[in-house]
Amino acid sequence: MDRLIQADGQAHFGIFPHAVGDVNYRDYDLRTPMGRQLGALSKWRRFHQFQYFGLLSDQLIGGCALANLSLTGIGFVYLFHPASGRMVKRQFKLPLSIGTQFSQQPNNGVCELHSGKNLLRLENVDGHKRLWVELDDGTRIDASFNENEPAFQPMCLNTPIASNGWVYAQKVAGVRCVGTVKSALGDFDLGGINAFAHHDWSAGYMRAETFWNWACLSGQVGAQRVGLNLSCGVNETSFTENCFWLDGELIKVDTVRFDFDRQNPMAPWRVQSFDGQVELHFEARGLHQERLNLGFLASNFKQIFGQFRGELRPKGRPSIAIDNLWGFVEDQYVKW
Repeated sequence: MDRLIQADGQAHFGIFPHAVGDVNYRDYDLRTPMGRQLGALSKWRRFHQFQYFGLLSDQLIGGCALANLSLTGIGFVYLFHPASGRMVKRQFKLPLSIGTQFSQQPNNGVCELHSGKNLLRLENVDGHKRLWVELDDGTRIDASFNENEPAFQPMCLNTPIASNGWVYAQKVAGVRCVGTVKSALGDFDLGGINAFAHHDWSAGYMRAETFWNWACLSGQVGAQRVGLNLSCGVNETSFTENCFWLDGELIKVDTVRFDFDRQNPMAPWRVQSFDGQVELHFEARGLHQERLNLGFLASNFKQIFGQFRGELRPKGRPSIAIDNLWGFVEDQYVKW
């Protein structure tokens, strides 16, 4: 599909076999809940976009996100060394997203954030994903993967949101990652440490006040590459993004339940799917969190990294035992 918004101003909805060429949000017939048509300023103000690139291995965990929330641009990057428990991280907030660049082409564009001598950059070209980070403290990350080699089916979907919006999301997990990391935690060859990656490209007219929980893992189980992406609270109107991957094959999962202590996110989590295909327990090892409350804009964000154990039970196939695979869970509230 070349363009997400059709000639009549309405969005395509569903789960798509391939990435959309252009998320042409300015062509959407955006209206109030009472039917009044909205103009270019409202389209700019209400459209939000973000990307996330996660690194997972026994020796190094990493996360980097970029977000364009119209009134502000946000970015963060962190690295965690499981053996020592040490962590390095940086956060950035740029008024009116000045210093950022965001492409609306999920597989053919660049999103980046500049702040002084710091650069966070995510490149997406023909299925090749690359994260490039330069920080003024000497940290360098050059990480990439190609979702087309070996054959991989990303999760691509567009769901209706509230009475007048939609969210396009494109997810990848369970792919090998190559490149290098240089930081205060040490120097790492990502291919040499058998690193895996997760990637999330999301954009749309999202609910003005919302929350979500999310879980992801990536790694090797025996001879099989395994990835998982689950969420609750977002992208689940008519369709869901819930799935796991076995050697690149996408296996759809029903709705999911996250059982955890919101006041103590470092306590154990349990994640189950309604159809019984997912039964996982999560033990936290570290946390990245951010809080922002400006009245008109607010966020309470907790991304926890740690290890999963349990089972994936694809229908008609043997169960897959998950034994301390690294991954992420998330608890997010946002008003924007």
